[in-house]
Amino acid sequence: MITVHVWNAAGKTLDAIAADQLMARRDELFAADNVLWIDLNKPTEAEERLVFQEFYGIHSLSLEDVPRLRREPEAAPHLPKVEEFPDYLFVVVNPLAPAIHHAVDESDHDEPALTQLSAVITQNLLITHHYAPLECINAVQAYLRRHETQMVRGPDYLFHLVLDYTVDEFVPVLDALETTLDELELRIIDRPEPSVFRRLLRLKRVIFVLRKTLIAEREVLVRLARGEFELVDERETVYYRNVYDHLVRFTELIESSREMVSDLMQTYLSAQANHLNQIMKVLTMISTVVLPMTLIAGVYGMNFEVLIPDQKSPAGFFIALGLMLATGVVAWAYFWWKRWF
Repeated sequence: MITVHVWNAAGKTLDAIAADQLMARRDELFAADNVLWIDLNKPTEAEERLVFQEFYGIHSLSLEDVPRLRREPEAAPHLPKVEEFPDYLFVVVNPLAPAIHHAVDESDHDEPALTQLSAVITQNLLITHHYAPLECINAVQAYLRRHETQMVRGPDYLFHLVLDYTVDEFVPVLDALETTLDELELRIIDRPEPSVFRRLLRLKRVIFVLRKTLIAEREVLVRLARGEFELVDERETVYYRNVYDHLVRFTELIESSREMVSDLMQTYLSAQANHLNQIMKVLTMISTVVLPMTLIAGVYGMNFEVLIPDQKSPAGFFIALGLMLATGVVAWAYFWWKRWF
């Protein structure tokens, strides 16, 4: 689906036009003071060809990265990057996918936690492309409906808004991860079960993906924030710098979560080893206590009247039981004296 928003400089209005009018009104839309935003949400190949080849042609390298998730459904989204071409900027970022909310609960899932958002930025045109519904796009569209005149600031400002909402979506996820890790820490201390370890492994995988993405996006933002590109106006760099500051803080938080999940896995393994040691100690103590009893019972079960005292005595059975009890008491007393329990 293609959504087109146009800031009409002549009428000072924000208009929405149909996708089939793009080619017919191409020259009018590219007028000097107009600002155009084209959003492709789950587009077909024909819609991609219309926007990226017929309406505004982009380089073959960019055209190869844009449909990556359609071409390779099982592949991970392209890592964030920014590339400068003679007449446009090509940017890839990784917003959170809807499946991320299942990553910190008790359920198993194989869906990716991130998706891909590709953007083309020119002097008066912004094209965004994605295969999953994104809250950041919906939020910016809602913002423009309330503040139409903000679109006159240009595609670089619009894309800053998209990035800002994209980064802010990490806040509840990072908070949920921290809360979940705190809960798992208590469960490991109380009762380290295999299900806890499996959940730690899933969280570690999610944290690794988020950390790698945040670091890559931080590199993209630092390039946009320091005025490296002519298509990013100098007055907008301060807004990109603000988003960059948020990313730095979130990167530190995800780094803390990564260290915490690694520590919890080590704690779990130590708790399991300690639990196994306790079991082995109990079994060893039981075996040590029973061993003399077994020896006495074996001796008294031998059929040599001369070597075995009290075999003819009526109290011989009770004498054997007494010897067994005495050796057990002595063993337990020795364990207590050595503070082995």
